[in-house]
Amino acid sequence: MTTLAEIRAKSSWGDIIEGQPQHIAIAALMTVGACTLLTSPADAPRLLGLTSTQWAQFSIALALIHQIMVAKVFRLQLYKNMMTRIFGANDMKVWAFLFMPLLAARPLSLIMVGWADTSALTDYHNIEIGFGVALIAAAVYGMHSVLVYFTLPRALGGDHFRDEYLAMPPVDKGLFRYTNNGMYGVVFLGLWGIALLFGSWNALVVALFQHAYIWVHMYCTEAPDLRRMFPGTSLAS
Repeated sequence: MTTLAEIRAKSSWGDIIEGQPQHIAIAALMTVGACTLLTSPADAPRLLGLTSTQWAQFSIALALIHQIMVAKVFRLQLYKNMMTRIFGANDMKVWAFLFMPLLAARPLSLIMVGWADTSALTDYHNIEIGFGVALIAAAVYGMHSVLVYFTLPRALGGDHFRDEYLAMPPVDKGLFRYTNNGMYGVVFLGLWGIALLFGSWNALVVALFQHAYIWVHMYCTEAPDLRRMFPGTSLAS
């Protein structure tokens, strides 16, 4: 089994920046594209002082801040043990304190986008609600599987912090019987569900951005790390 000490002993600054130029370039293009797709009627109402378009831009900005922060912390912790060097035994508590509010802000800000958007997505709102409920139900099941079987410390990137998490076997219960990435593949469908429940075009654009951007993070940041953390396993492919 590869240990964190072995990974760090072999690491270079090239490992830390691998995939990050692509990450930044793709994120910039996606941000421009998403903001271009947003609609902003001249008489748009305001919710807590912001229009739906402004809430959408705020939600996109929060997602960018969140994922760039995660990319930096994951890389610097995995290869340089940064969080542990600074915070000692409280490293994962501090990381959870930084990570969780931004994660919660994703659906909450999306709700504000949809709530402020008064223009109809389609003329078939009952169908939209039906699909929305189905997607949220799938997301709830996925989150239950993450919390109960995968556990929150592992979801927060515990394998970047402790060898005990790195040594744990893959989870094959709940949603993980069908996919090894239930969080990104299924839980994020809840964002689409929120957009459909509100029947909001702007919320749908933000949901698309957030879901696509988490896969940018997966392939630009996590995939290279997984190849080093789990060499020769399915997680490295």
